[in-house]
Amino acid sequence: IYSSDTSSSVWGHQDLKLPALYAAFVNGVATHSMDFDDTWHPTTHPSGAVLPSLLAVSEAVSEKQRISGQDLLLAFNIGIEVQGRLMHFSKEASNVPKRFHPPSILGTMGSAAATAKLLGLDQFKCKEALAIAASYAGAPLANAATQTKPLHMGNASRHGLEAAILASLGLQANKLILDLESGFGAFYTDYLPQTLPSLSSYSWLLDQQDVAIKSFPAHLGTHWMAEAALALRKHLAKSRESLPGGLIKTIMLNVPDMQYVNRPFPSSEHEARHSFQFVACSALLDGSISVESFKEQNISRPELKELLSKTHLKHSPDNHPSFNSLYCEVVITLQDGYTLSERCDTFYGHWRKPLSRADLVKKFHANVTSVLSLEGAESIIETVDHLEKLEDCRVLTSLLQESTKGQPKLRSELL
Repeated sequence: IYSSDTSSSVWGHQDLKLPALYAAFVNGVATHSMDFDDTWHPTTHPSGAVLPSLLAVSEAVSEKQRISGQDLLLAFNIGIEVQGRLMHFSKEASNVPKRFHPPSILGTMGSAAATAKLLGLDQFKCKEALAIAASYAGAPLANAATQTKPLHMGNASRHGLEAAILASLGLQANKLILDLESGFGAFYTDYLPQTLPSLSSYSWLLDQQDVAIKSFPAHLGTHWMAEAALALRKHLAKSRESLPGGLIKTIMLNVPDMQYVNRPFPSSEHEARHSFQFVACSALLDGSISVESFKEQNISRPELKELLSKTHLKHSPDNHPSFNSLYCEVVITLQDGYTLSERCDTFYGHWRKPLSRADLVKKFHANVTSVLSLEGAESIIETVDHLEKLEDCRVLTSLLQESTKGQPKLRSELL
């Protein structure tokens, strides 16, 4: 893995390979570059740190060794499961975070667990891998809504992989780190680890709750807001008509108290992705939210800024900052004093209301066909659909690397 003689694919770059650690980093950054990846509860983005490290390892092993699709699936599920179990030891983790960006903590641990499994480490070295990974974990939430935020995911993927490699080479760490307040407890003030059930009665967390899949690239909380705003717009204008913005006196948004998604006048695409106000006003103005909504030319529109200037937030006591229970409500007061309101309790794409297979495939196509050929995209879908039958994961990484249009990078959130 450390040798320059081994290399792994950079997704969407046909002629570029890197040592596995750097490939995991670059591909990890790509998975979160648009904040378009899956989200879970308790709060984290579970897949973005795990998948890049596993695919990097699957290429970097000896040519004589094959990592099968079934091997990959098991290791992937372990990487997700470890993240979920650690979060379930903390009530604080069930709320939207205030101090640390969760993937920088949980993703690092998940990547370490997943790659340790894929590399066949025994239980003692797996403990070492998790203990080492904990010393790599953690990034402050203050860098949310900046270009640095995706680095958290890239670092989590790379550092988890590196922790597993170092453990395999014999590096030692505190094997009790998951049990200590001064260990993993440093990240969650109410962290209280518990003994897991035996394998005979164990149930996987993904069997109990699916993930949320986003339909546009922004903080998950804004998806409730978008649906509420789009529903309200139907009372003001038909789908293809312009919004009569001059008729609006005030816009009140009833949202949970989530300060890093409170951005009244975002000035960049990253800030716009983390703004209740921007998503609400953009949805009202355009009748839709998409990748294009976050382009500079759309963020800087005078008519959008006018709506933003009329927008205010309200935090109701019953509206808790939890992805499992929050709601968003939009109330518009017109110039004549008449009010309109709409509320969203569960958006389309949430684990309680998952995307259809057709819409999931549509999202995948939209994200990759600017870099990969349509045939390549279809081959990836076919391969992933039958991943448990794949004999060598290099087939999948080869498909992910294929590039036909010379774009600078794969557009984000492949799988």
